[in-house]
Amino acid sequence: MYDSNTIERGVLARRGQRLEYFTIGWNSIEALAAIITGLLAGSIALIGFGLDSMIEVVSGAALLWRLHRDVDEQQREKAERFALWIVGSCFMALAVYITLDSLRSLVFRKSPEHSLIGIVVAVAAMVVMPVLGRAKRDVARQLGSAAMHSDARQADFCMYLSAILLGGLVLNVWLGWWWADPLAALIMVPVIAKEGIGAFRGKTCAC
Repeated sequence: MYDSNTIERGVLARRGQRLEYFTIGWNSIEALAAIITGLLAGSIALIGFGLDSMIEVVSGAALLWRLHRDVDEQQREKAERFALWIVGSCFMALAVYITLDSLRSLVFRKSPEHSLIGIVVAVAAMVVMPVLGRAKRDVARQLGSAAMHSDARQADFCMYLSAILLGGLVLNVWLGWWWADPLAALIMVPVIAKEGIGAFRGKTCAC
């Protein structure tokens, strides 16, 4: 027989699983739209945003794996460490990519094309991600899960990236400031690196 605490954790774990399924679906579409649009427009910030969405897909898959092992405490702890390591690795790789590509564009004065679709993608993420982040934090707090809290931070982070991305794209559309796009991308780097280091150290949970 399961005790009431085990049953409650099972309910919370299933709620978390539903959130992760939504995360994987939404971010798969978001990544595809952002990367294709970014390649067509030559937008580093938009491509970087799409890659961040791919990171959230990877993180969501890792969290699904972790949540399916929530009942067993030993498996739960191993899954937490593994998920945090995956998130940290992806964040650091993304920070390196954005830094190198942004500096290359600034040096060679590579101007992106206008991207109205990119603006739509950024606005949609700014609406959805705060709601998703709050829901994940609620589950993370009740489960005491550092990995789930880290995943919730990614949703918050996606919202911040959306705002930065939107600013760069709008400035490029309205004022023709070609340097706004790579500069907006570079602004992402310190936040990305900080989150990556925090995941490696397991210091992402404020539960």
